[in-house]
Amino acid sequence: MDLTSGMEKMSVGHPPEGRGAPCQTCKDICSGFQPHSWRKACVACHCSLEDHAPSSDLEDDHRMGRLLADSKYAHLTAKVKGGAGLRVYKRNRMIITNPVVSRKDPTFNTITYDWAPPGLTQKLAMQYMELLPEEKRPVAGTEGALYRRRQLLRQLPVYDQDPAACQGLSEQGAMDMAAFVRSYKDVALGVGEVALPGEGGASREGGGAGREGATKQKNGKGSQDHPDPPSSTISNGIENSCKKSEYFCSGCGGVASSDNPVVYAEQAGYEQQWHPTCFRCSQCGEALVDLVYFWKSGALLCGRHYCQSSHPRCAGCDQLVFSVDRHTSADGRMWHKEHFCCWRCGQSLDEPCSCPP
Repeated sequence: MDLTSGMEKMSVGHPPEGRGAPCQTCKDICSGFQPHSWRKACVACHCSLEDHAPSSDLEDDHRMGRLLADSKYAHLTAKVKGGAGLRVYKRNRMIITNPVVSRKDPTFNTITYDWAPPGLTQKLAMQYMELLPEEKRPVAGTEGALYRRRQLLRQLPVYDQDPAACQGLSEQGAMDMAAFVRSYKDVALGVGEVALPGEGGASREGGGAGREGATKQKNGKGSQDHPDPPSSTISNGIENSCKKSEYFCSGCGGVASSDNPVVYAEQAGYEQQWHPTCFRCSQCGEALVDLVYFWKSGALLCGRHYCQSSHPRCAGCDQLVFSVDRHTSADGRMWHKEHFCCWRCGQSLDEPCSCPP
């Protein structure tokens, strides 16, 4: 089979977005993303879609809005005007302006963070950022911002959230996937909350109400439905007698300093907290992008690893496999049956082909 006929055989949908985006891994080799017809990779340099980081802030916000819509975290999204019910992520950006002292007229140094934990004072948000490795702080225009974008694509691929974004999905497969997405939004999806040790959960009432609002609800009608955990520490600005003297990170087991922010996961319960650098996927070890996590069997997972813990992922196209027409290779990897082939010529991998690796 020649290259042209092989590509036509394997093409099962529109090519991925992002044509032309430069590769961040092999900049001198690849002049721009050239999408394969079904693999999530570039035919020019063979690198993955996330290596090219082709998306824009707006595209990222739309994908996050789709993920968080119809979940308990929908308050972190807003309706798109004229968007027929579509929602967009209300991504919290933070701009820090510091005066630069000089002999002449004063100037200002401005730092923009592409993302910061919502609902915090600027002081606490800056404390959180300073606890992250410098190369992973999402400062606009830096490697940290690029790292965040690549992790959005890696950990939360749109084809794990939206059947319409999947190529070659059957009608039954689309129904099965839609049910799976509804299920994980109800039972596993979460967004971490940043607070000082012992103060987690104050903002969970009323879709993100502040600590003062949470206190009012605690003393009001909703107290039976949402009782505060024993470690709750704030009541009308006065420390509760239940406050612990020492808190420990659920990730590394180390002490959580009382004056440094930690991250809470509502699905795990507010008796647990993590250092910002310990709030990471238990499978890949990467920091959970924008604090989006999936909770399963007592462990934090990124979206990618949660989804493939429930459904196999095709080693060819990277999509979840909902079809019964699948193939398991000798190394144990799962494939859509039609994708167990050379991505250049389309010949089955059961037989050797002459294409270069």
